[in-house]
Amino acid sequence: MDFKLAERVGRVKPSPTLAVTARAQELRAAGKDVIGLGAGEPDFSTPAHIAAAAIAAIEEGFTHYTAVDGIPELKAAIADKFRRDNKIEYAPDQILVSTGAKQTLYNLCQALLNAGDEVVIPAPYWVSYPAMALLADATPVFVSAGPEQRFKLQPEQLEAAITPHTRLFMLNSPSNPAGTAYTRAELEALAEVLRRHPQVVIVTDDMYEHIYWADEPFCSLLTCAPDLYDRTVTVNGVSKAYAMTGWRIGYCGGPVDLVKAMKKVQSQSTSNPCGISQKAAVAALAGDQAPVAEMTRHFKERHDYLAAALDDLPAVDCLAGDATFYLFPDVRGAIERIDGISDDTGFAEFLLDKAGVAVVPGVAFGAPGHVRFSFASSMETLQEAMRRIRRALD
Repeated sequence: MDFKLAERVGRVKPSPTLAVTARAQELRAAGKDVIGLGAGEPDFSTPAHIAAAAIAAIEEGFTHYTAVDGIPELKAAIADKFRRDNKIEYAPDQILVSTGAKQTLYNLCQALLNAGDEVVIPAPYWVSYPAMALLADATPVFVSAGPEQRFKLQPEQLEAAITPHTRLFMLNSPSNPAGTAYTRAELEALAEVLRRHPQVVIVTDDMYEHIYWADEPFCSLLTCAPDLYDRTVTVNGVSKAYAMTGWRIGYCGGPVDLVKAMKKVQSQSTSNPCGISQKAAVAALAGDQAPVAEMTRHFKERHDYLAAALDDLPAVDCLAGDATFYLFPDVRGAIERIDGISDDTGFAEFLLDKAGVAVVPGVAFGAPGHVRFSFASSMETLQEAMRRIRRALD
């Protein structure tokens, strides 16, 4: 049967990061030796005390539906986390637990946006932001922030991008894919612009908050601009910091009416997130934080090695990051040196074919001429990947 699909499906493409991971897996299955540096997933196992909490939940028979917005003890742990780490106060009815932060953000777009609304998205951006806006019938407005400004939006750029149709501003710090984080002063400057535009709702995606090593402490937007509290949604989750990507728990705090609307969207899509995963998330947020620090120590070591190794490649410029497990080198010079390659997509294909290393093209993040490297792999794997890449480029 020839189906006529909904127009909204045609507006978006499959996630390119997932596509790269799937391609690498297919090549491995076919017998090709491929190193995958595309996936945004820690290579560590979930800490034992978190897994133990999930096992206990199963043994206790905690296997039924929960409240759509999350179990009370998890919402309490989330409120404690926001208070402890970010100096933000949220009541239980201001918190929503979802099946990953991706669903949290999707719920927000569905609850807030209408046709004709504009969403300001700094580029480079996480690949799903524009798709979420498009699926809500809104228009993404991209503002380029290149390496010369450390991939961070400047206040004058934000001011120029906002129109009477702007409904949402999406801020991601620390950044996927760039690995850079806004300082407190930089956030205060953006907040000054946002104060002049009260119609704009703000969502700040803080997913990589704890995988962080910049000299200045991490700062969330409301920590330095509490007067924007009534129109800001703060999003986070347990996937990255606690190596819990498969557990699928994200959460947010925000204005009660908006969170209530997001809960309504979720109630008609997935209902509650997995109860067992919620019990595990309680242990993650309220339990021993030492494993997070230990994993971050390894990520920092890998970052330092890979940033230097990439920057040492011919015609590649790599900006060191402040956080996350990504680097986003500028490969435009390297592209010019390779016959038959004209863009970052071709460059990524070149690395996959000639070096057996899978990375994600920068065009997927709104930044052509770059590629994203994930260093959520062992040091030995990263060293072997760089040996292969250097041979291919030489």
